[in-house]
Amino acid sequence: MPVAKQHHTKARRDRARVFHKIETKKLIVCSNCQTKILPHKVCPNCGFFKGKETVDTLKRKIKKENK
Repeated sequence: MPVAKQHHTKARRDRARVFHKIETKKLIVCSNCQTKILPHKVCPNCGFFKGKETVDTLKRKIKKENK
């Protein structure tokens, strides 16, 4: 089994591990209904994107209820 030739210090080891942390999701506020959504995505609550309605959410809800 191979053995490391030189020992890495605790500081060097921990400095490398800093970049492996889990970050929180960056959320923005929908311009139409003020709910928090992911950026560059259509709002699942109202169906608006950049001030324009792109998905008819009422139609989707009715279709889902009929199933």
